[in-house]
Amino acid sequence: MLGSFIWTILTLQAPLAGTAPTTTSEIVREARAMGTEVRITVQADTREHALRLSESLLLEIERRDRLLSTWAPKSPLSQLNRSVPGTLVPLPEEVIAFLSEARHWSERTGGSFDPAVGALVDAWDQRGSGRVPTGRELAIALENTGQSLLRIEGAHAVREKEAVWIDTGAFGKGAGLRAIKEILEEELDARVLVDLGGQLLVRSAGSLPREVEVAHPSRRGESILTLTIANGSIATSGTSERWFENDGERYGHILDPRTGLPVAHWGSVTVVSEDPFEADVLATALYVMGPDEALVWAERNTRAAVLVVHEREEGLDINWTSNMEVMLEKLKASRF
Repeated sequence: MLGSFIWTILTLQAPLAGTAPTTTSEIVREARAMGTEVRITVQADTREHALRLSESLLLEIERRDRLLSTWAPKSPLSQLNRSVPGTLVPLPEEVIAFLSEARHWSERTGGSFDPAVGALVDAWDQRGSGRVPTGRELAIALENTGQSLLRIEGAHAVREKEAVWIDTGAFGKGAGLRAIKEILEEELDARVLVDLGGQLLVRSAGSLPREVEVAHPSRRGESILTLTIANGSIATSGTSERWFENDGERYGHILDPRTGLPVAHWGSVTVVSEDPFEADVLATALYVMGPDEALVWAERNTRAAVLVVHEREEGLDINWTSNMEVMLEKLKASRF
């Protein structure tokens, strides 16, 4: 059953590049999925087409949510996370594929991305109000962290220790948007924009590209530059919006799986990729790496375009990989 949503129907002139204006219908749907807000905007040749497509996209996000949720007690991953260590847990083929892909990205990024961080999430009480663990608690959590403690055997997965569990926060939205992208491959004429908790999927379908604003790392209501994107997914990571305070010190929500510590606030990373899963994973992994290592790694290891905003006392340093250059429509400043 669909979650709560609203839709708006508009008829507008939306010319394709090099053609005369044509009448299209736009549907805007808003709902809640994957623990966040989702907004789906579809422009198509008819109202019926736009409405049908927007509904199928929302249904697919909700289907992926049911597969990957670690909150819903009956979801496949929740059953894995609560299973007796050493027990083979049968999982749907899609879930096995995502876990295998996550392991690949963990190895590729040198452990800066790793979804088997549940013990650290618990130690820092990230699903609660937040707390600072003792040294002993942190050491135990680290012993129970890492993909090496999760074994995949065919259509089954096995936890090696009681405290080990998977958190899909760093790849769940990307998985949901990848499902949307797969549907859109059969919809050649629709123009779509999906915002899933801040991660975007853009589909221009031969029309004019969209402009996407990149926010200031600390002042999220302030745009610092504009990216022009025809097709792809845009994910941004930073720590300015989710944190807790203890004894006057702020602790962000992004954890470094290698040290067990929250990554200090230093700015933001924006990743643009044809693959939403890759964009989601790399936005987190590159933020964990830090501003200097992130750019070096990205230039050498991925085709995704990466923008790094380093917030310093004297202003912002904004740098990007070479393949990001074509998307920089309006660079408002290189240093603030």
